[in-house]
Amino acid sequence: MRRVLFPLVAAALVAAAHVGFERATVAAPPLSGDDAVKLRALIRPIEGEDPFDTIPWETSLWEARKKAAAAGKPILLWEMDGHPLGCG
Repeated sequence: MRRVLFPLVAAALVAAAHVGFERATVAAPPLSGDDAVKLRALIRPIEGEDPFDTIPWETSLWEARKKAAAAGKPILLWEMDGHPLGCG
């Protein structure tokens, strides 16, 4: 009984997954120029939304070290490995 039931259940699962996959691949209609402008305005950060951008970051560790020593302040070293567009 198991030898007959398992292939039937497996085939049903594959068929159900295939039907679900076809529904998921239906393309949305293309965006118009007006839609793109509205979406860009919606997505872009507004002024003051990201305080991270207000910090005067240094890209040179040596320059940061000289400024920190002159001001008597510590250095925060923010270092990431991987591709610059996404760590991983």
